[in-house]
Amino acid sequence: MFDRFQAGEQAILVHVDFPDENAREDLQEFEMLVGSAGIDSLCVITGKRNSPHPKYFVGSGKAEEIAEAVKLYDANVILFNHSLSPSQEKNIEALCQCRVVDRTTLILDIFAQRARTHEGKLQVELAQLKHISTRLIRGWTHLERQKGGIGLRGPGETQLETDRRLLRERMVNIRKRLEKVEKQRQQGRRARNRAEIPTVSLVGYTNAGKSTLFNQITEAGVYAADQLFATLDPTLRRIEVENVGPVILADTVGFIRHLPHDLVAAFKATLTETREADLLIHVIDIADERRAENIEQVQAVLNEIEAGDVPQLLVCNKIDKLEDFSPRIDRDDNQLPSRVWLSAQQGTGADLLFAALTERLAKQIVKHNLKIPPAFGRLRGKLYQLNCISDEQYDEQGNCLLKIKMPIEQWNKFIKQDEDAIERFIES
Repeated sequence: MFDRFQAGEQAILVHVDFPDENAREDLQEFEMLVGSAGIDSLCVITGKRNSPHPKYFVGSGKAEEIAEAVKLYDANVILFNHSLSPSQEKNIEALCQCRVVDRTTLILDIFAQRARTHEGKLQVELAQLKHISTRLIRGWTHLERQKGGIGLRGPGETQLETDRRLLRERMVNIRKRLEKVEKQRQQGRRARNRAEIPTVSLVGYTNAGKSTLFNQITEAGVYAADQLFATLDPTLRRIEVENVGPVILADTVGFIRHLPHDLVAAFKATLTETREADLLIHVIDIADERRAENIEQVQAVLNEIEAGDVPQLLVCNKIDKLEDFSPRIDRDDNQLPSRVWLSAQQGTGADLLFAALTERLAKQIVKHNLKIPPAFGRLRGKLYQLNCISDEQYDEQGNCLLKIKMPIEQWNKFIKQDEDAIERFIES
């Protein structure tokens, strides 16, 4: 039922240029997708059209050319760098006598290969089921169809309806399980919000170097490779930022042009980490000639998942591929860090990123020195529960000398308990 690839499959690649920018795809990126899926490219067939052909997507002459290439190279799959309708897939398969896979199915298969966690596998399966539900009829073409007339109806339609029912039931079951995962994530976020721990999420175009940067600053050891969609399952790590304290850093899946909507919907629970983050670190491959287009695509997906208004810190990665370029911080009109130039692979500029995080996150942090008499030990206990004490000493009179730092919102809530008493203990 699923168009799953096996390593070493021989493929014919098909790419069509359209004048419409919204329908245009990138051939180089498509070849990287094919390589990431573990498929061998035998040849690339290109063409130009003003609009897709309703029957073959490409013209009839180009379709014949593809069929001849399949015979010449003995290919076992045709990969299109575009999304095809079920009827177009069926027509090309009938003409070429070869399996046809479009761009959406290829991306889904890469995701299926990369998924490691139970949640990730469920999300990919849900997206695959949504996509294949429109193509289900292709799996039963060997069965008889209704021929009309009593006693002459074949089993094909009955089998097809049964399979559709099973597919719907499976999708409902997966959604219920993903809802449980979402509730667990919400509980984790509520706990972090209660502790006033900021969340920073790494976003960016696929293969921009997010996981390499994540490993560099967290020593997490997550899988990182020079391929598209090396990261699929989200990873959360706790880091310490000066003058801020603990910060949760999330590594997320990379974005790509025309990311299938089924995938965006299926990964809603994962992308919530991005939508509810306090700051987004937008990682950019500064050595990529298409970086401006990639930034636009990432912003489009962020807007789609309602994360477009979350504050961003741009990280220009891979400066080691540029000539005579050293790490630096660019600032906006308010003198806040807006861009950090670094190389995650070589580890240069990571200290500047931490400095930028301090400035972006610490502006709401308050620091105080408190002198708490022995009779107010309960106050010291509450401060320890808030995990905000950075240093503790005692003087000769038994007073507890504390250095604290916490978000200003948390401090305002704390002093509301007994504002006059607490302010009395603050030392200048």
